[in-house]
Amino acid sequence: SRITLCTDPKCANCYPGTDNLTLYLDRSLFMEETNEQKLFKIASELLQTEKAYVARLNLLDQVFCAKLLEEANKGTFPVDVVKNIFSNITSIHAFHSQFLLPDLEKRMGEWASTPRIGDILQKLTPFLKMYAEYVKNFEKAMDVLKQWSDRSPHFKAIIMEIQSQDACGNLTLQHHMLEPVQRIPRYEMLLKDYLKKLPPDDPDRRDAEKSLEIIATAATHSNSAIRKSENLKKLMEIYEMLGEEEDIVNPSNEFIKEGHILKLSPRSTSTMERYLFLFNNMLLYCVPKFSLGGPKYTVRTRIGLDGMQVEETVNDEHPHTFQVSGKERALDLQARYADALRQTIEIFQQKNETFKNASKGEEVSVNELGKRAPRWIRDNEVTMCMKCKETFNAITRRRHHCRACGCVVCWKCSENKVQLEYDGNKMNKVCNDCYRILKGEMVSEENKRKGILEIEAGQFLGNSIICGFLQYCEKPNKPWQRLWCVIPEKECLVLYLYGAPQDVKALCTIPLLGYAVEESSRPSDLPYNFRLSQSKSVHNFAADTEDIKQRWLRVIRVAVTGEMSECPPQNGSSITDNNNTAQEVATDST
Repeated sequence: SRITLCTDPKCANCYPGTDNLTLYLDRSLFMEETNEQKLFKIASELLQTEKAYVARLNLLDQVFCAKLLEEANKGTFPVDVVKNIFSNITSIHAFHSQFLLPDLEKRMGEWASTPRIGDILQKLTPFLKMYAEYVKNFEKAMDVLKQWSDRSPHFKAIIMEIQSQDACGNLTLQHHMLEPVQRIPRYEMLLKDYLKKLPPDDPDRRDAEKSLEIIATAATHSNSAIRKSENLKKLMEIYEMLGEEEDIVNPSNEFIKEGHILKLSPRSTSTMERYLFLFNNMLLYCVPKFSLGGPKYTVRTRIGLDGMQVEETVNDEHPHTFQVSGKERALDLQARYADALRQTIEIFQQKNETFKNASKGEEVSVNELGKRAPRWIRDNEVTMCMKCKETFNAITRRRHHCRACGCVVCWKCSENKVQLEYDGNKMNKVCNDCYRILKGEMVSEENKRKGILEIEAGQFLGNSIICGFLQYCEKPNKPWQRLWCVIPEKECLVLYLYGAPQDVKALCTIPLLGYAVEESSRPSDLPYNFRLSQSKSVHNFAADTEDIKQRWLRVIRVAVTGEMSECPPQNGSSITDNNNTAQEVATDST
């Protein structure tokens, strides 16, 4: 397009005697994009974002990780610290730089003759399962990074030096490490858009749809990690705003709302400017600091949501006033916060009204805790503490039973004794959670924000496609383990491995999509064995009988194809490795 200035008073296209702008427009600007052009644009965006992403992966792998490993090998800090932070970032970088990006570049170069991307993605997306390890480790990586940045000045100096380079774009290492977590949902969004524009009879549709199924499964965990990371990032910002004095950087703390408010004086009509931070379990009432740098607020009062009440008040001079009354303090405030506070308090109270009995999934009223004898969880039904999730051993971490809820816990989680009404008010050992409840303290939210593996095995009893004990061996030179294995109804493409039927955390999960199933026997294998393999990942299993083996294989062979969109249990109940129900198997297991 071009714009010209016409100054000829005799020009037939202009008003006589005046200057006029004459606009010439390219006809193509008014033409709607064709479907083929839209598909090309989406594919081009995929390629361009992939190039930028590979550059970010190179920064993480070849700059941050490589430099820290170099210093760790000198003995400055442990090598395991670096490995715990960066997880399998090297494998992810190699996959994208050596396989996915080159294939996309080649395809875009021959787009005129081969206008499709679904076949490339369908071939390579199974490798995106490697992201499960990175996403699963992400929260731990953030914790380790923060701990060693605080503990080791040299460790922190290396990171700060790299962050100051132009390649980092004034962004922190934490920001760059979030990029792999965000990448999978980005693929999902682009592929959905691609399929919308793709004609129903296009030869690329089937490959694109299969790719989307795999990517959508991987994106589920990534979206959860993104929400967690964004919350932790916000907590870190608030932590710095408060002068790094308040202990709020905890995954159990969930940020809800913040903002300026006015506090009404109880003795006069004057108001004072204050600032509130609302979390899922507390309210921070802060006073602004008038300083050029450093902390912006000082915490005047921390009010727990346990027992908090919010009531609207009438004030002729100040609209939107309400009173917040908690155990620590009562405040008269002016702001549009009343509804948000009420909703947060309601959610908090619903979570803490009941105390879950881990043995059967039943809910016991807090008012009944200690007033009736609980059903004890058997020692052999768990391999880890049901509170802190640390693995039991015979010397340093032995099993103890909470006399109030019946959970099996370690000594660190059961250091207290309290009188229990059902036992004639005798002093009994109880877990820390029950002790706080029976003493009238606020229930800890420490484990409310669960990680990917922190799913109780007991919740799948009666809600699984198949469950039971199998022998498991990851590598030929490692010993076989007898594990409780579950394929849930709601996640019928994932195999969960637990140490025992009542464990509160899985040892690992195996996304079954794309795995090859083999039955070939080797002299070193146990009878009735089968093998799941994908690239270099191999999982060996062995059942107790041939019939049990075939039951598992029937389910797994369908799951690895990704075609189990809905997986109801056969005959209306879970398939187990004997004729008992899943509950009976769990209870009677040895």
